[in-house]
Amino acid sequence: MSAVDVVVMAAGKGTRMKSRVPKVLHRLAGRGLLEHVLDCAAGLQPRRVVVVTGHGAQQVEAAARAAAQVVGIGQCDAVLQEPQLGTGHAVQQATPLLEDDGICLVLNGDVPLIKPDTLRELVQACGGERLALLTVELPDPAGYGRIVRQGNAVQAIVEHKDATEAQRAIGEVYTGFMAAPTRLLRGWLGRLTNDNAQREYYLTDVVRHAVEDGQAVAAVRASDALQVEGVNSPHQLAQLERALQRRIAQRLMDDGVRLADPDRIDVRGTLACEGDVEIDVGCVFEGGVSLGEGVRIGAHCVIANARIAAGALIQPFTHIQGERAGVEIGPGAEIGPFARLRPGARLGEAVHIGNFVEVKNSTMARGAKANHLAYLGDAVVGERVNYGAGSITANYDGANKHRTVIEDDVHVGSNCVLVAPVTLGRGGTVGGGSTITKDTPEGALSVARGKQVSIAGWKRPQKQAKPQ
Repeated sequence: MSAVDVVVMAAGKGTRMKSRVPKVLHRLAGRGLLEHVLDCAAGLQPRRVVVVTGHGAQQVEAAARAAAQVVGIGQCDAVLQEPQLGTGHAVQQATPLLEDDGICLVLNGDVPLIKPDTLRELVQACGGERLALLTVELPDPAGYGRIVRQGNAVQAIVEHKDATEAQRAIGEVYTGFMAAPTRLLRGWLGRLTNDNAQREYYLTDVVRHAVEDGQAVAAVRASDALQVEGVNSPHQLAQLERALQRRIAQRLMDDGVRLADPDRIDVRGTLACEGDVEIDVGCVFEGGVSLGEGVRIGAHCVIANARIAAGALIQPFTHIQGERAGVEIGPGAEIGPFARLRPGARLGEAVHIGNFVEVKNSTMARGAKANHLAYLGDAVVGERVNYGAGSITANYDGANKHRTVIEDDVHVGSNCVLVAPVTLGRGGTVGGGSTITKDTPEGALSVARGKQVSIAGWKRPQKQAKPQ
């Protein structure tokens, strides 16, 4: 099989999106449309990828190069189509970068759900010898180029605006995906004209030139219309979002995940689940998330870049924001409801984090608890620590972050301020309302607050009567 070189058409403005963002950069399941396409192309291990840009060229080119690194494409180039004179003209801009010994696979940057297996079948149909088209049968083919056959042989693709009434009745349409030997495609592109209703150079006209040259034209039918649907409006983008999420939900359930409602889950990255995972309604998963055996996720949680170990319970309305540093939650931990875990949170076995508790860049050892209304930032918390309501680590001095160390079996009372850097000795107790600025010894009770004073017979000030 010849080497595969991929051309991705991504020059369109997307007027119907009514957005300043280039169409191919709008997001589907947390990733740009173009990244979805490049990810699929990467499955074919292409020798080279060329992205044809136009509207928002600098943004699209930067996004393409970044996405290519993420999905593992070695060489990704961009060429500018200016002015934009049609799909054939777009591919003409890319072919000078391609070698004649390969197969040119043409993809569309706004068709994000195409599958690698479908593209492999298209490339195999080309075989380095013939033009191959990806087609699909649609109940309503309005707006699409029709596949005109003589018997089973493809003779032409006729654009909707140029089609006769008889041709418009054809249900088999061209999807915008094709594969062709580059050495032949280069010649067919050179013969394109703009003698049509749109005054554009249609890529579809290469079919007629191939037939004129006596070349066979193969047609591969897509197994379903969803994977060849494009995005031209916010409405279509929302439709594809739901369709993709249903596909993801189906795969999760096939693997044994129990979803309370498969229509109310959003996966905007990767979600890996072991056995007996349960996920309630309205949950959003972003980046890379892994759930161990028996993990239960309550309703309306947002979880990004986290590893949650077996048996953990994430109560409703918890927000886990791992970002690059990630969040780790140990076996049997219980988090929430209404908890927030920020980047660098590392929670051990059976840790409890309760409502309105925030943890950032901190480790908590086995059995530690912060059950309500507390903040732990840049801290090392030992085993079996009990961290009281309303207590905080004062970790920032206005210029630098400092670390708080709370050793095993420490009990921190309510409404305490631990001014870092500070260490609380093993087994110690901090009295409620204390502001701790110095290290505390092991096993000691440490209290740092103003002396309570009671004034007998004291009367509150009274409001003066207003003069009449």
